[in-house]
Amino acid sequence: MIEKIKKMFGITTPDYAQLLKSGAEIIDVRSKSEYAGGHIKGSKNIPVDTLENHFSKLNKDKAIITCCASGMRSGVAKTILQKNGFKEVYNGGGWQNLNNKITL
Repeated sequence: MIEKIKKMFGITTPDYAQLLKSGAEIIDVRSKSEYAGGHIKGSKNIPVDTLENHFSKLNKDKAIITCCASGMRSGVAKTILQKNGFKEVYNGGGWQNLNNKITL
């Protein structure tokens, strides 16, 4: 059941630490106030509802890892990015879980 839910929201389990070492960037799609309450060091905050206005700030040739509070908004962001020509996009899920995966 959990694997079906993960597949539905595009949540994968790549080696996020290796992606970051290879130049990937983390886009936190939560609101500015949520981001201010805690976030992954080095991540960019671009709320999902403004993402389409900020494509020029992102490199289509780099891997992008999206994150939010639970993985739902980051799944939406992944779809938006892919529909607009971003090739390598990963839904990192909730920012705290993602942070744990990259700092181990």
